[in-house]
Amino acid sequence: MNMLVYLIPIALFLGGLGLLAFLWSLKSGQYDDLDGAAWRAIDDDDDRPAV
Repeated sequence: MNMLVYLIPIALFLGGLGLLAFLWSLKSGQYDDLDGAAWRAIDDDDDRPAV
């Protein structure tokens, strides 16, 4: 029971830190172009003819 005094604040701190990181990623535009990454993954980006 005594260990919960330490674990609960640590868990709340880490959860808040994760929330702040997620909000920062939203603000900085990480999720603006969701389709672009999917197209870049399947694009071979090879315009030269094969030798």
